[in-house]
Amino acid sequence: MAHSLTLEQFSGMLGNLYQGPLEPTPWQSFLSQLNQFLDSKYVTFILRPPSDDSDGLMVNTNGSSAEVVASYNRYYFNLDPFVGLPNGKVVTLEEFVSQQDWLNSEFYKNFMEPTGVFHILGADITTHDGAQCRIRVSRGLEAPAFTDDDKALLAHFVPHLERSVALHTQINRIETERNLYAGAVDQFAVGTIILDENGKILQTNQVADRLIKEKDGLKLSGDNLQVGTPRDCQEFRRLVKQALQSQRGEQPSVVEAMRVQRPSGRADLGIIVRSVPLSEWNEGKHCPSVVIFVSDPEQESSAPQEIVKALFDLTPAEAQLAMLLANGLTLDEASEALGISRNTARAHLRSTFSKTGVTRQTMLVRLILRSVATLG
Repeated sequence: MAHSLTLEQFSGMLGNLYQGPLEPTPWQSFLSQLNQFLDSKYVTFILRPPSDDSDGLMVNTNGSSAEVVASYNRYYFNLDPFVGLPNGKVVTLEEFVSQQDWLNSEFYKNFMEPTGVFHILGADITTHDGAQCRIRVSRGLEAPAFTDDDKALLAHFVPHLERSVALHTQINRIETERNLYAGAVDQFAVGTIILDENGKILQTNQVADRLIKEKDGLKLSGDNLQVGTPRDCQEFRRLVKQALQSQRGEQPSVVEAMRVQRPSGRADLGIIVRSVPLSEWNEGKHCPSVVIFVSDPEQESSAPQEIVKALFDLTPAEAQLAMLLANGLTLDEASEALGISRNTARAHLRSTFSKTGVTRQTMLVRLILRSVATLG
């Protein structure tokens, strides 16, 4: 028999339900509480039901092994009779499948009975954007069947679970897009450093991490970024302060640029400092406030030769030569690196000009560096 929930208990469970999308294992806290209040053996939440094309995503309060999850995904989901429930409605197994059919089913005999499951309470949910999920609450054969009170308790949370799943889906979509754009910036070999409202570092990308690790023009002092010479550092702090003031005053985004000397004598780093526009409802601390873009003139293009070859219909030799030229080598240096004669290199270059429609080496380099090849 389920325990009656006090307002405080209900509020706590509801809070964990909406916190669920941010947990390392989504909804683990809420499912564990539900498991306790319904006196069940375990609670299973399937965020994406398995299909013939893909595995499902399953969270289980008893920590089912990967083997059990894989077994269900690959075979038993096709045999599960307790699926296709009325959307958003809580039902018991007894209401959906006769006891005789349940006991005689291969799914029960080979999958449920070995895990000690007999009674099941559940609901299927399809969100407005098409996400499908299932929640299943299980008890053993020796336990009492689920009651109307148990159904009512779970039903209180179903609408909230639907909203929480919608939030989870949106967060995942935003995170996927963020990772995609961040990866594109990495491929362009541009360092990105995001500062908060106090000028402290919030986040860096791989290119920025490499430059900071080298300590050649960029370095960390605590959570603060230091650049170049003392004079460079003073100018950099001024630009960051100006960008922060612009953001706090809700003024148009400020964009400033500077060059930073490197102790090694290598080519100066190029730095862009700009304020990050706040959304209308943005509040709180540790918000992205300033973004720093860093370019390293000595960073070679990382465009894959196979992609350059496919984009411009080049031969492997022509693509190799084009990439060396794009990375700053002269024709003589490129021919030496490839172990070919200068005449052969010139022949490859003429053929490349013909295929790409350019007439000068500088135009070829610009064409490659501005193409989508660098995103490969």
